[in-house]
Amino acid sequence: MTRPNPRQSAALSAALSGAVDLSGLKAKADAASRQPAPAAGGAPAEAAAPGEFVVAVSEATFQNDVVERSMQVPVIVDLWAEWCGPCKQLSPVLERLAQAAGGAWILATVDVDANPRIAQLFGVQSIPTVVAIAGGQPIDAFAGALPEPEIRKWLDSLLDALRDKLPGIRLAEQGGAAQPYEEPEDPRFTAAEDAFERGDYAAAEAAYEEILSAEPANADAKAALAQVRFTARAEAADPSAVGVADADPDNIDAQLTAADAQIAGNEVEAAFTRLVDTVRRTFGDDRDRVRQHLVGLFELFPTDDPRVAAARRNLASALF
Repeated sequence: MTRPNPRQSAALSAALSGAVDLSGLKAKADAASRQPAPAAGGAPAEAAAPGEFVVAVSEATFQNDVVERSMQVPVIVDLWAEWCGPCKQLSPVLERLAQAAGGAWILATVDVDANPRIAQLFGVQSIPTVVAIAGGQPIDAFAGALPEPEIRKWLDSLLDALRDKLPGIRLAEQGGAAQPYEEPEDPRFTAAEDAFERGDYAAAEAAYEEILSAEPANADAKAALAQVRFTARAEAADPSAVGVADADPDNIDAQLTAADAQIAGNEVEAAFTRLVDTVRRTFGDDRDRVRQHLVGLFELFPTDDPRVAAARRNLASALF
């Protein structure tokens, strides 16, 4: 995950504020005759039931699942796509936080490839993009995969601002919605996650490495370790890294930093190509260093991601 340009997020929020007519999808929603009708306006507020804290939204269900529900609690819309690497980092965090909130807010996930009109409605320029809806209107947004501590602060700020305006928030916080069952947490992962949330990436890395020393095949720890290492590098990356690397192809450090910046900017294939090309023109320790960095980036994505599969084939060709 990486921290997005704050000016980009501010511009997105400003563009959305009061400028988006969410009724644009209502006609299509009305055509979906099998969708349940919303409760009458005079009915008491109800918090979301367990299992309803995260909903996959389509153009046909947008009116009910987003607009109508936002009259009771905030609805956080996560605009994502299957091919988007940063989305795969952000979405699980949002889903976990939504479940933990117990219905004080709802997460609505939108596949922009399957629902392009929703993406167009919000004027989305890049993904992941996250938009907060309250009272039927967008009120705030951010773009990019924010670190979890910043997401928590953003959500807390929204709830504080809306608690007296949307009746479902207090109802959920007072136990109006039964909490979904959660398996007992592994204290080793809890310690690692706490360190990550504090921004202590060295401690988080050490905690995950300790788990892997005892359980080398632990896939969750492997994925988390890759994410921690990437987050630490990405947050420290120079925004001009790509230009620096392009101007000095033989600078190994610059190539590695540029690849991280490209991954953070969702230029996944460009990042993989950069490092494969660097492997082709290096030897010895330099080559192995670049190879290891590239393999570490692969860990950020599902094993069946076609971009990873293609890059692995290209890497094998470059090495042999």
